[in-house]
Amino acid sequence: MDVEQKPNVGKVANVLRDLGKHGQSPWLDFIQRSFTADGSLKKLVDEDGLKGVTSNPAIFEKAMGYGTDYDAQIKELLSKETLSAGELYEKLAITDIQETAKIMHPVFVETKGLDGYVSLEVSPYLAFDTEGTAEEARRLWKAVDRENLMIKIPGTKEGVPAFQQVTSEGISVNVTLLFSLDAYKDVLEAYISGLEARHAKGEDISKIASVASFFVSRIDGKIDGAIDKRIAAGDKDAEALKALRGKVAIANAKVAYQHYLEVKKSARWQKLAAAGANPQRLLWASTGTKDKAYSDVLYVDELIGPETVNTIPPATFDAFRDHGKLRDSLEEDVDGARKVMAETKRLGLDLDGVTTALVKDGCASFSDAFDQLLGAVAKKQQTILGNKLIEQEAHLPGELQGAVEAALEDWRKAGKLRKLWERDPSVWTGGDEAKWLKWLDIVEERLAHVDELEAFAKEVKAKGFSDVLLLGMGGSSLGPEVIAETFGKIAGFPTLHVLDSTDPQQVSTYEKAVDLKNTLFIVSSKSGGTLEPNILKAYFFAAAEKALGKAPGEHFVAVTDPGSHMEDVARKDGFWKIFYGEKAIGGRFSVLSNFGLVPAAASGLDVRAFLNSALFSVKESAASVPPKENTALQLGAILGTAATKFGRDKVTIVASPAIYDLGAWLEQLIAESTGKRGTGLVPIDDETLGAPGVYGKDRVFAYVRLKAEPCPNQEKAIAALKAAGEPVVTIDLFDKIQVAQAFFHWEFATAVAGSILGIDPFDQPDVEFSKVETKKLTTAFNETGSLPAETPFAKDGVFAFYADEANAKALGSGDVASILKAHFNRVKAGDYVGVLAYVERDAQTRDWIQKVRLGLRDALKVATAAEFGPRFLHSTGQAYKGGPASGVFLQITADDAADVAVPGEKFTFGVVKAAQARGDFDVLSERGRRALRVHISGPLEAGLKSLAAAIEKAV
Repeated sequence: MDVEQKPNVGKVANVLRDLGKHGQSPWLDFIQRSFTADGSLKKLVDEDGLKGVTSNPAIFEKAMGYGTDYDAQIKELLSKETLSAGELYEKLAITDIQETAKIMHPVFVETKGLDGYVSLEVSPYLAFDTEGTAEEARRLWKAVDRENLMIKIPGTKEGVPAFQQVTSEGISVNVTLLFSLDAYKDVLEAYISGLEARHAKGEDISKIASVASFFVSRIDGKIDGAIDKRIAAGDKDAEALKALRGKVAIANAKVAYQHYLEVKKSARWQKLAAAGANPQRLLWASTGTKDKAYSDVLYVDELIGPETVNTIPPATFDAFRDHGKLRDSLEEDVDGARKVMAETKRLGLDLDGVTTALVKDGCASFSDAFDQLLGAVAKKQQTILGNKLIEQEAHLPGELQGAVEAALEDWRKAGKLRKLWERDPSVWTGGDEAKWLKWLDIVEERLAHVDELEAFAKEVKAKGFSDVLLLGMGGSSLGPEVIAETFGKIAGFPTLHVLDSTDPQQVSTYEKAVDLKNTLFIVSSKSGGTLEPNILKAYFFAAAEKALGKAPGEHFVAVTDPGSHMEDVARKDGFWKIFYGEKAIGGRFSVLSNFGLVPAAASGLDVRAFLNSALFSVKESAASVPPKENTALQLGAILGTAATKFGRDKVTIVASPAIYDLGAWLEQLIAESTGKRGTGLVPIDDETLGAPGVYGKDRVFAYVRLKAEPCPNQEKAIAALKAAGEPVVTIDLFDKIQVAQAFFHWEFATAVAGSILGIDPFDQPDVEFSKVETKKLTTAFNETGSLPAETPFAKDGVFAFYADEANAKALGSGDVASILKAHFNRVKAGDYVGVLAYVERDAQTRDWIQKVRLGLRDALKVATAAEFGPRFLHSTGQAYKGGPASGVFLQITADDAADVAVPGEKFTFGVVKAAQARGDFDVLSERGRRALRVHISGPLEAGLKSLAAAIEKAV
């Protein structure tokens, strides 16, 4: 703001100061830290008789969004705590308000509480939320803790009852965005009712003040525009219309003031006044002149009168000081004002419609300004935090970029981000989504109890365990696996292993990999009823008992939901500890809960640092971080928009070698969350990048890079994809601990993508179908001693082929080459091939499946998924059965070299695995998927080698 000290400053300043002689208080519609700190604000008080200050989001945006005034405090605040943009803004704003209140307080004292106020607005997002507005008013009143504060509340239909309520609680309020006489009447009635309610309780009402901010120039802007349009069209009432130009807003204000005077004379008000009540003064707002045809001080000159306030913008403040005219203008020609109002109605200028629209526009404008303000704060925050935050950059083709920007604007205007954080299920399908959103605040909840996890880590270390073996599936195992693979063995702590398979060879391999006498077993199962963790627990409990020569309960820990079957088992078997999950968090969203944190703590990971890193992502995704700055929201918008608008539904995950296993966790998160009801995203993990020519137009590439350890081959391939115009989103981590941020970042993005896809991202309807089919088969085995017989539709050497009738008919009954050729000939552009191998997952088989999938990709130019069963059933299996019908599947089963018994059961691990494979294949077939199963007899290595050669020949 310009504060010019001119030679005749004493005389000129009196024009502003002498407003007081006419009963009007000049307030300033402006706030800025440097203006307060350098004495400029106090100078206005001393020389111009300034009596108050108002603020709004637009004013704060200009103050905070530019320059360095706030940098020192931002750095100080962020060095002490992790904040969202909204939390940071509020701390900055409160400091400004408190400092301004300090300067204005002598005025407050001198005027006995009539003036000297500074206003702070509740969030504009709450304009249509009565309870939310009242609650925020109370919170801000308490946080600022200054007697000369006024809380600004919008005069919407929802805002007025909130104003009445907090008035009755003793809070001083500036009611804003009033345009019409009727709205003002409602506000004045609410003020009186609020005072009456407080007085009836015997509480003091003398310390409550209020102003009603009645907006002026915006009315002329709308009415004059309508007048000009009608005159230009040759309206028959052109002269009468022209006579109203620039008159309606002032007339409207004068009529409102007359209502104030009438109410003040009433017996009802006189009773309150006798009890010490302060009148609710009219405050003229929006008094800067928009139309250059009018005087730049029109809305000050013409609205001077007793018991009123004019909150003046800086330019108008300077202009009035220079050439303002003092007179009691507010009560001049009141009859003329009423005639203007009558003429406005006669000419059909629809003032009611205009004022209604202005309230709506005003709320939207303040919300837009608040978005810009929070965006500016978020940018500053991101710059100052630097590499403490993961970074995201999107390289998108033009059409996709435009569609994503449109989606983000839709989210902004509709307030969907805030609705998501409010747990509003309408963000998705309007179903029971709200029941599954505890993951949004689990990081802060676990940080509040992190001492428990740290104490557990110390106990594990003290007991001297050499190994930790986690037994679980899906969401219970994939997050811990990322931690094990990313951080490795931590000095002084046991090595973390994760077993998520019923393959008997794999069970035996893990048994040999650990020292059973010195191993801590973590049995991890949310429901406690999942087959795999129960039989794995049974097996290793018996093995540990044999090795230890005693009941091994002290070597076992359970992580499960309260009241689960696994909790009962753990208590019965004397487990050392039971850690609880959250029922309101689905498995794939549980990595930042105890399901991920307990194994992390046991392996020696600094869980406090891990959670603190995750908290950055929580705050960066907060409701107060607008879409343009909210990178997790942007990621979700990219994935959802690319799939729904452009058919790019294959999310290809490329992760740096040092954090490679993040891709396996992402597979489950994306596939189970989005792959349902015939739509969804198909994650493609661990597919070594090829040249751009091997890809169709159905991909989005997600490059998760550890910035300190990039892979040169990945860098080169990604650069080529960008040059070819492929959509690439790069997410940079600057430290391995930031995988914690990546976890939440992707969880949030997946929830957003689910909204755009129009599905519930928190259910998994098709996972259960495979479980049901598996259960039928294992029950049959228990009853008969064998699985139901099955007949291959073709045989060739060591290979036997199985399919349902429709698939068998399409594939024929020839040799291995012809059957495979027929199968892969069904692949078309936009499809993907899933190679689903129910064999031990080790270095040799992983190398084999990679070579096969890359050969298929390069020959067929489609995405390929390389999965091991039964692990993938709790991961990508949902999308394969419930997502897009674009998958072509080759399931591979084989004879087990050796089987392993399940204690207490007739069936073995080999039988369970076979039942799982057959059950899943049956569901794929029932869903009409193009599916072929090949069973290998004899030595596995030789069989896989022959199969690979046959596949290569077929394509």
